[in-house]
Amino acid sequence: MKKECVFSPSAPPAAGPYSHAVKANGFLFLSGQGPLARDGSGPVCGTMEEETRYTFENIKVVLADAGVGLDAVVKVTAYLSNMVNFKEFNNVYKEYFVENQPARTCVQAGGLPLNMQVVIEVIAILPQG
Repeated sequence: MKKECVFSPSAPPAAGPYSHAVKANGFLFLSGQGPLARDGSGPVCGTMEEETRYTFENIKVVLADAGVGLDAVVKVTAYLSNMVNFKEFNNVYKEYFVENQPARTCVQAGGLPLNMQVVIEVIAILPQG
């Protein structure tokens, strides 16, 4: 099995020793993304809806730089700072996954980095060939 690290020049810079994503065995594994400014200036704070939307826009950028879109996503893991925001998260989520929704896990995780309200990681299928 071959592994290829993906560094997305369009995404926020990695905040540690990790790749934005890794291609392996026909899949693309994205590191957790949050509402971070793409210029590296830190988190973009706002409502749960705003932070979720910003996070998905960062995910779309990493996916695009790896050659796929949201339609290739097969699994989503979402970490919320507080499950009281689950409804607001879902309202934005369904804007990005209108039909053929991927499998999903959504959990409350205390102490998300930089006081973010949401961090999302995804797994996508890479095109054949």
